[in-house]
Amino acid sequence: MGVYHDILHQYWGYEDFRPLQLDIMESVGQGRDTLGLLPTGGGKSLTFQVPALAMEGLCLVVTPLIALMKDQVDHLNRKRIKACAIHSGMGLAAIERALDNCIYGDYKFLYLSPERLGTRLFQQKLAHLKVNLLAIDEAHCISQWGYDFRPAYLKVAEIREQLPGVPVLALTATATPQVVDDIQEQLLFAEKNVFQKSFERSNLAYVVRAAEDKEQQLLKILTGVKGSAVVYVRNRKKTREYSQLLQRHGISADYFHAGLAQKEKDVRQAKWMTGACRVMVATNAFGMGIDKPDVRVVVHMDAPDSLEAYFQEAGRAGRDEQKAYAVLLWSPNDKKQLNTKVTTSFPEKEVIRRVYDALGNFFQLAVGFGEEQVFDFDLGRFAAAFGFNVLTIVNSLKILQRAGYLDFTEMADLPSRVKMQMDDLELYRFQVANARLDPFLKVLLRSYTGLFTDYVVIDEEVLAKRLNVSRQVVYDAFLMLSRLQVLHYIPQRKTPLLTYLQVRLEPRFLKFPPEVYEDRLQQYRERADAVIDFASRDDVCRSRLLMRYFGQRKSNDCGHCDVCLARKKQGPDRKLEKAVEAAVRERLLAGPLLPEELVDQLPFEEDDCWQVLRRMEDEGRLVLDAAGRFLLEG
Repeated sequence: MGVYHDILHQYWGYEDFRPLQLDIMESVGQGRDTLGLLPTGGGKSLTFQVPALAMEGLCLVVTPLIALMKDQVDHLNRKRIKACAIHSGMGLAAIERALDNCIYGDYKFLYLSPERLGTRLFQQKLAHLKVNLLAIDEAHCISQWGYDFRPAYLKVAEIREQLPGVPVLALTATATPQVVDDIQEQLLFAEKNVFQKSFERSNLAYVVRAAEDKEQQLLKILTGVKGSAVVYVRNRKKTREYSQLLQRHGISADYFHAGLAQKEKDVRQAKWMTGACRVMVATNAFGMGIDKPDVRVVVHMDAPDSLEAYFQEAGRAGRDEQKAYAVLLWSPNDKKQLNTKVTTSFPEKEVIRRVYDALGNFFQLAVGFGEEQVFDFDLGRFAAAFGFNVLTIVNSLKILQRAGYLDFTEMADLPSRVKMQMDDLELYRFQVANARLDPFLKVLLRSYTGLFTDYVVIDEEVLAKRLNVSRQVVYDAFLMLSRLQVLHYIPQRKTPLLTYLQVRLEPRFLKFPPEVYEDRLQQYRERADAVIDFASRDDVCRSRLLMRYFGQRKSNDCGHCDVCLARKKQGPDRKLEKAVEAAVRERLLAGPLLPEELVDQLPFEEDDCWQVLRRMEDEGRLVLDAAGRFLLEG
């Protein structure tokens, strides 16, 4: 047992690591740049948290997921490990205070979004941070070939120059071979160094079910498969509708999406985690960072945007290694929606420029100003004021974000904040003259420090308990104190945030290079086609199709997906396939052949031959050489 095991036991209470975790930690501990490909729920966070605790200094953790960032910081702080985060919604003073805490306060972890890496304030403070490890979560975001490319991730390579000798640990759950190579190249790895678990999930049955009446199919699935379940839908409205449908049929269900208040999310998630609620109907906002081992079925009511997203979401089933199902309900309309989404996700460049210009006018921001300014963004009011479609706005903002002009957070939880408006003497006089409001001021001053110099985050629930009153009473009292200008009270709210990463430019100066627009559009198209191919085909094992997409050529038929089960039932057709396969092997053992030559030599119907050849190629048993001839693999 070494130091990593000691830390694991001391802080997490576990006796041993999961497969590959220790290998990754030891690689990082040796100072080697490392890429870890671990499935969702595979314990990625431990691979940087444990080695960072074993070294002197601070671990920088770059992640785009604000909710996950907050969860991990809270989790570490509860273990008395000093950690903090910098994210959208924090003012400059709060960001500077957090960075100073990391410099002078013996902190072990600083979580931040990739957009923060390039800011002037962070660059100034970086030289004073004693960084021991640079951890990059969701590392596929640095690759323009990845399904969620974010140009801000490219700033990681820039700050490496200021951190000589500091190793990088890049982590992701899903990456194609092209993305694996690109991540290492973009992050300036000294040498290629990848630790990867197989993408194969032998206990998980992938099922694609043709369904016109998806509601009835869902009820049939949840009646037939007992146990905990997740049902993924495309929009927030459907989460409520489907959960109510299930409840009407006696199935315990709730719904979850990004628009819910954080406390409501926590309550619903906890009920599902403990089994008090059987089915969670959710958008893709649900599941990140959640490790519930006994999920028996994941149902996709709508087609996912990519196989990467599908693999991650479907993979939340059966983590206890017991039999589980991932079901995709598919209809012709799903194919149409995927093709339409490709177009709507990429507004014309001139439209994007008009949206950008309108934003500057909306915020009354002059050209040449605004760098690092954060604005609450009322999307509905903006759309009404300038006549833009909401979808056009959101997709334009995402492209502007990828181009490095803005940072758009679709929905951020902003906690309540308070700052005193009166000085000590004025406040004392007010308290003497206002006995009814005095208890609220006393409990506030006893519970929080720094109220006279800056806005301080408060929790009305905590104050209410200390006063033995309701949260509403505390809220009303602080509103009154704010109206009387005793303090400035900003209640908790949930709002989209928009941050200018550069000064406002004239629209004609905006540039959208190929890697931000044209290349990205082409990749989006290819990913949609891959989903359509996966859902439409019925001649290749579903698991094999997924494995091949992620570069795992050698895999076996799973035996329990819908394709494999149908093939078992067919019987005689399978015998024909085996006969064709045997004849193909016999011909190719004598030497490579062009596909047309091979088919001409086979004593079977031409259509049967082509179908078998296509499947053998998909399964990696046939490959094409440089001359376009078939060879037997291996």
